[in-house]
Amino acid sequence: MAATVLVIDDDSTVRDSVVAYLDDCDYHMQSAGSAQEALDVIEVAVPDAVICDLKMPGMHGIQLLEKLRENHPELPVIVVSGAGVMDDVVRALRLGAADFLVKPILDLEVLVHSLRKALSHQTLQRENKAYREHLEATNRELKLGLDELRADQQAGRHAQLRMLPEPLNMGDVSCEHKLQPSLMLSGDFLDFMEVDDDRLAFYIADVSGHGASSAFVTVLLKNLTYRLKRNFQRGSSDDILKPDLVLGRINNELLASELDKHLTMFYGVLTLSTGVLSYSVGGHFPMPVLISKGEARFFEGRGMPVGLFREAEYKSIDVELADDFRLMMFSDGILEIIDEASLNDKESKLLAMASESEGKLDTFWSIAGVARHEEVPDDIAVATVCRGVL
Repeated sequence: MAATVLVIDDDSTVRDSVVAYLDDCDYHMQSAGSAQEALDVIEVAVPDAVICDLKMPGMHGIQLLEKLRENHPELPVIVVSGAGVMDDVVRALRLGAADFLVKPILDLEVLVHSLRKALSHQTLQRENKAYREHLEATNRELKLGLDELRADQQAGRHAQLRMLPEPLNMGDVSCEHKLQPSLMLSGDFLDFMEVDDDRLAFYIADVSGHGASSAFVTVLLKNLTYRLKRNFQRGSSDDILKPDLVLGRINNELLASELDKHLTMFYGVLTLSTGVLSYSVGGHFPMPVLISKGEARFFEGRGMPVGLFREAEYKSIDVELADDFRLMMFSDGILEIIDEASLNDKESKLLAMASESEGKLDTFWSIAGVARHEEVPDDIAVATVCRGVL
């Protein structure tokens, strides 16, 4: 679409020649013989550019420029005037004139070139303004989205914290935990459950990945174990007492959910009256540490990760614990903050720290230096199940 150009000049001969020439150049032309007439034209419809003389009867061209700058600051104005006071040139340019050409213009192609340059600059300014406005709108939307996401994550974090167990005392057995997420939402989860008056179930799990999707799996895990406990209390199933069946159930539910998530897990059931711990391992690493009779050692056992393979099978292992013991469970994030180079050295250091802490959670947390890390590369969870006095 052709640009509309308004020519303002009290000399009709000059005005008509410019209009005729630019009309041949495919511009849509308008004309005015005075500044006031030009303002009347602009009030009806703002042109794309203005070519203006300075010395006109009535309102001076400089005054017109001042009004145009005030009301239409983006309108390009090319001043065409006879040789005069340099102050007029300076004032015109300071008022935003796109160019200043001196009469007489012997080659009107010079005016066309100046007009094209002014219109091109105007187009660029409009595009830049539109782009800035688009960026500002996008940034506002992004900030709003981030604020909503942050609020959602905070709500999810609060919900996840509410799912974590309170410290549990059952007879002479005590359970507690600490968890430091790498993000606001954690993929690590653990729980302690008083199944009946004589049996305590507990587990630690480490979901693959981080963030909301991993945290959602912890909700699924909490819900499933709660259902197993409820079924036991109703007398419809005792699967909760069988660690291998618990891991099998979780494996099947994760695969059925199609969340493309898996987890590692250690699940145990302690019978208080006999001191027998029955447990099953679902690819969990590092293995829990048992501190008893003056020594610390890793539990034995292997198993496939949970939620990866339909044919995965798990087995239960029974071990009789001493009257006094400390059982410490970890997610693999603890290994990320241990400085040793090799995995074997990290395990050895972890075992040494567990032994030095004597299974006391706060002491271990301090020795491991978890609190010194404002940000951790992976979620860190540590849980303890203790009985008696070492």
